Amino acid sequence: QVQLVESGGGLMQAGESLRLSCAASGRRFTTNTKGWYRQAPGKERELVALITYGGTTNYADSVKGRFTISKDNAKNMVYLQMNSLKPEDTAVYYCMVVSSPGNYWGKGTLVTVSS
Repeated sequence: QVQLVESGGGLMQAGESLRLSCAASGRRFTTNTKGWYRQAPGKERELVALITYGGTTNYADSVKGRFTISKDNAKNMVYLQMNSLKPEDTAVYYCMVVSSPGNYWGKGTLVTVSS
């Protein structure tokens, strides 16, 4: 059974840094595109960052220059380094792995940023 488990969320002050981790189990995801999404209260889930098998990354404009996605294929892990956090970064952050016929999702970790 495939599982994605996020960790690292918490209550932060604006300007601080935080690293989220996503541990995948049940299957190796070496060649799959992986990503982070977030959903703020009252808003739709949105893409934060993606990383491909070859290491190409893509970021939402709102986090470019502040967030960095990375992966460790050997550990089956995905990370999101978040710097210069802002109150508008407050959301539940979800790990996602692209697969077929459907993507895999974690249950999310809450990040709250106070001003």
